[in-house]
Amino acid sequence: MTVPVFQNFVHGQFLANQSGEKFAVKNPATDQVIYEVEVADEVVQKAAIESAKQGFQVWSAMSPIERSRILHKAVALLRERNDQLAEIEVLDTGKPWQEAECVDVQTGADVIEYFAGLAPTQVGSQQPVGNDFFYTRKEPLGICAGIGAWNYPLQIACWKSGPALAAGNVLIFKPSEETPLGAIKLAEIFIEAGVPAGVFNVVQGAAKVGQWLTTHPQIEKVSFTGEVGTGKKVMQSAASNLKEVTMELGGKSPLIVFEDADLSQAVSAAMLGNFYTQGEVCTNCTRVFVHRSVYQPFLDELLERTEHNIIAGDPMDPSVNLGALISKQHQQLVLDYIEKGIAEGAKVLTGGRALSPESAPNGYFVAPTIFVDCDDDMTIVKEEIFGPVMSVLVFDDEQEVIERANNTHLGLAAGVFTQNIKRAHRVIHQLAAGICWINSYGNSPAEMPVGGYKQSGIGRENGIETLDQYTQTKSVYVGMSDIESPF
Repeated sequence: MTVPVFQNFVHGQFLANQSGEKFAVKNPATDQVIYEVEVADEVVQKAAIESAKQGFQVWSAMSPIERSRILHKAVALLRERNDQLAEIEVLDTGKPWQEAECVDVQTGADVIEYFAGLAPTQVGSQQPVGNDFFYTRKEPLGICAGIGAWNYPLQIACWKSGPALAAGNVLIFKPSEETPLGAIKLAEIFIEAGVPAGVFNVVQGAAKVGQWLTTHPQIEKVSFTGEVGTGKKVMQSAASNLKEVTMELGGKSPLIVFEDADLSQAVSAAMLGNFYTQGEVCTNCTRVFVHRSVYQPFLDELLERTEHNIIAGDPMDPSVNLGALISKQHQQLVLDYIEKGIAEGAKVLTGGRALSPESAPNGYFVAPTIFVDCDDDMTIVKEEIFGPVMSVLVFDDEQEVIERANNTHLGLAAGVFTQNIKRAHRVIHQLAAGICWINSYGNSPAEMPVGGYKQSGIGRENGIETLDQYTQTKSVYVGMSDIESPF
């Protein structure tokens, strides 16, 4: 059976490569190839840069309000095509339709809408200096590069393009080779909305294409989402010509459940923070610390809801709430971590195996897995697994659990459940994490900055400060009096 072949999207249209190199994309729920994509060879790469230069000349010359109007049109098209785009995300990622339909496209559109609204608000400053004065301008950086991850492909493309384009930059975006189609659809929508050709180009490929983006001398900034090891390589490459970088990397985030917590709400947070999108979410609270006095009732409800409320199967079935992992290789990686947890002495409360649901027997499924009898030194408690694997740990003392929660080189997210408002803020303020929740978990509105402490990242996405990270400040000194010169 022949499958569609997609080309790179450069200067408002598809562009064939000359190398003939392409790669196949599989539906994780069926193990079937659903389409192929051409790799961006040197011809495509060169065209993408030239296109971006032309696009920048046009886009940066527009007034911010003009850019804002065009981006708002793109938002309307994203919302109008929500279901069509959500289906692409389900087929590419293996995540459930019930998630993609109400989260992936909508949250991406929210971010572009938010930054479109902010675009006209960027202002400089003016200050007198004696009889002279100076003023500052916020100017775009130029050509930026975005490198996306495979868990939220369209959303990440929106999160990177929204602030970049609102500030007057152009973006060359490389989606993950596992999930390349959503970014192409976004590029088409931008063109339809009136974004000039060259402002958002999509290049396809794996590490080699990413390396090209991170070292190209005419690219001013790289925004990368992915795992820590790759992020370090991207940063090393970007340092070759002092590119600015934004890094949204991995986590091993704690959820702390105190004795006065609303346990049902805490269980909901723990399940969302471990099993949503099959556990393939960087902010997931994979270390759940529960106070000893409520440990057993917490486990009882957690086990009951995990074994009775989770339905794995064909992700396009609206009743399914656990999808397939991204690839066979990743499924095996998660299963290997589970085996390591067992070997190191942790006890599997439920799960711990691959699944073969009747409606998707060939998919890359792993059962929701809960480990108990864990300690802080186990591999499953220290390393990011990126699958539906939760480690539940016991604590007795507030200061003890803060120290244990912070005992990691990562610091992306953290959550606290307690009815004591003083303790909630006291504890959150001591947790070394960039995104924190009190009596909630996982919500990430466009208005809220997202990013990590320590090795979980650099810079922020979303929120007002992100717009500044896509601009540079120009200072202009204006002489109003005669120059005093010794010459």
